[in-house]
Amino acid sequence: MIVGIDIRVLARGKKTGIEEYTSNLLSFLLTFKNSEKIKYKLFYNAFNKVKLDYSWIKPDNVELKEFKLPNRILDLLTLVFKKPTIDKFLGPVDIFFSPHFLPISLPQQIKRVITIHDLSFKHHPQFFSFSRKLWHFLTFPKKQVKKADKIITDSFSTKEDLIKIYGIEPEKIDVIYLGIGSEFKPKLKTSSQLKEVKNKYNLPDNFILYFGTIEPRKNLALLIKAFENIKENFSDYNPKISWAGLEGRATSRGKNLFDDLKLVIAGSKGWLYKDVIEKTKKSKHKEDIIFTGTIDSIDKPFLYNLASIFIYPSFFEGFGFPPLEAMACGTPTIVSNTSSLPEVVGDGAIMIDPYNVDELTYAIKKVLEDKELRNNLTEKGFERVKKFDWGKTAKQTLEVFCKIK
Repeated sequence: MIVGIDIRVLARGKKTGIEEYTSNLLSFLLTFKNSEKIKYKLFYNAFNKVKLDYSWIKPDNVELKEFKLPNRILDLLTLVFKKPTIDKFLGPVDIFFSPHFLPISLPQQIKRVITIHDLSFKHHPQFFSFSRKLWHFLTFPKKQVKKADKIITDSFSTKEDLIKIYGIEPEKIDVIYLGIGSEFKPKLKTSSQLKEVKNKYNLPDNFILYFGTIEPRKNLALLIKAFENIKENFSDYNPKISWAGLEGRATSRGKNLFDDLKLVIAGSKGWLYKDVIEKTKKSKHKEDIIFTGTIDSIDKPFLYNLASIFIYPSFFEGFGFPPLEAMACGTPTIVSNTSSLPEVVGDGAIMIDPYNVDELTYAIKKVLEDKELRNNLTEKGFERVKKFDWGKTAKQTLEVFCKIK
């Protein structure tokens, strides 16, 4: 069996969710023992692209096919003329696997497997720039999934979206959960690396952490407002919490126990990031809000370990790596109760309404004040992340290939 794989998503050298998915999946898929009968051809095309330095490129049954045709031109040729077909680049292949729905033309004899991570562009078009909306329109995702022989999704939430929005047959879709890297684990508090990372990003002793792209979909305005409430000892509310351990009402205290608490917003700038910056500048507590900028991949596990609590109030996610990574590091975690996040975190995190600032405020206060609750979340988080393993992801992906061979 010859499998072609589209790895154009790695050309920019970024480490967003789709790139993480592609590189981690291939690190296992291409290096399975006794997989010599499968030959992989990797389609790597872009006019300007980073040099790949992955060990999974080196096995004898893996062939890297590099090209320098600008992808915008290739996309245009594909969308208008349906040519050139992928066999003109790779030669004969039985299956072509796309980790993302980049447009490509295939001759009829080649089966296609495509991974759809989410349909956020359908649910929340307001969170996308004009250029991204145009890209989604011109790549015809509905047509791509209709023509695909098999579709892989990261969650049952996305599978249901494909069925409801695009009318895809349920049996055509396989849900395969993603994995968690072994580097995400608790670190000794005396670790010299923890101190180095703390100093590198000028981190405080006690902080709430958000890690991810800074963009409207991540709902950072809600997090900033909840943080302001915490700093001002806000307690005049009685929210309905969707996690069983949080019933009750916050009580007023004479002294704010969170005077030294900071909010750390870590990650790269996305579309409309300036709105978040402007909101921070207007905050009475702007001195307590820290933007770290991009975090080096090697530092991520230490960042989670240093945080007192991790919060991911996103409006919509197809999967969501950061909450699982934080849970794997033993950090108490709060997420939105929307899209795939409840399915992913299970009972290992607290879930809140992403439109209800009172609910998030109360959840933060409760977790930071209640040591028993924090310990409970940590233990449940450890149990939950055991379900997510890249080796299992790769094995199930290979089984999809074999089913349609």
